[in-house]
Amino acid sequence: MAILGAIEAGGTKFVCGTGDEQGNVHDRISFPTTTPQETMEQVIKYFSDKKVEALGVGSFGPIDPIVGSDTYGYITSTPKPHWAQYNLIGKLKEHFDVPTTFDTDVNGAALGEYTWGAAQGLDSCLYITVGTGVGAGAVVGGRLLHGLSHPEMGHILVRRHQDDHFAGFCPYHGDCLEGLAAGPAIHQRWNKAGAELGPDHPAWEMEAHYLAQALMSYVLILSPQKIVMGGGVMKQSQLFPLIRTKLQQQLNGYVQHRSLLGDIQEYIVPPALGDNAGLSGALALANLALK
Repeated sequence: MAILGAIEAGGTKFVCGTGDEQGNVHDRISFPTTTPQETMEQVIKYFSDKKVEALGVGSFGPIDPIVGSDTYGYITSTPKPHWAQYNLIGKLKEHFDVPTTFDTDVNGAALGEYTWGAAQGLDSCLYITVGTGVGAGAVVGGRLLHGLSHPEMGHILVRRHQDDHFAGFCPYHGDCLEGLAAGPAIHQRWNKAGAELGPDHPAWEMEAHYLAQALMSYVLILSPQKIVMGGGVMKQSQLFPLIRTKLQQQLNGYVQHRSLLGDIQEYIVPPALGDNAGLSGALALANLALK
């Protein structure tokens, strides 16, 4: 069985690991995301003796995942210091002459949940992460969704909650979904991290207000067969019933499907792969590279 290499390139930390074509993680390591030189030195050192036969990279973005593009393999217009216009895949290719697939971390996680997790056996799914930022990836018709580039579903516009006076923190759009609903927005709005707020705090009703609006847009546009919600903010399990109820209220019966009307607790779910969703997603990307 092939040895696959997986890289979950996050804005806060890099997680590297090895695994197999069945999605089993054999080994893993993580380290903080600092400068490209420091971080990639650790990546290269980790894989130097692993004899991997393919690499999958799921990265924070924006990135260029379009094969044949002049900047394929680059992290592009990220606001993260030092990483803008960085040729991540080019750096790996200097050291590892193996097939490589490059995509967003959320597209990778979507593929992982589709292949081995909560959306296994379906034709489509959407994975959304709510943490330091908000991002989403999608599998449609068994294939990862791309177009001009990759989806940027965290930056859609949403209607403000009537009690919300927070300006939003997105450096590009201010009060887009990410600017109002990501972890830093919760922290800045309430002067406490989400983990320090009780389950009955009004923060969660407001958070569900924004996330349900986003899901309504995704349901109407993509019509995914399963929605998987992960990331640090979604560890607040009280969010799931709030989001499900608000989504039903906002759709108001327009989409007549049992997954939305009666079985919604099976439709909007946490990752079946748990904290391995990102790394398993990178393994799924490596699997693509072998084909």
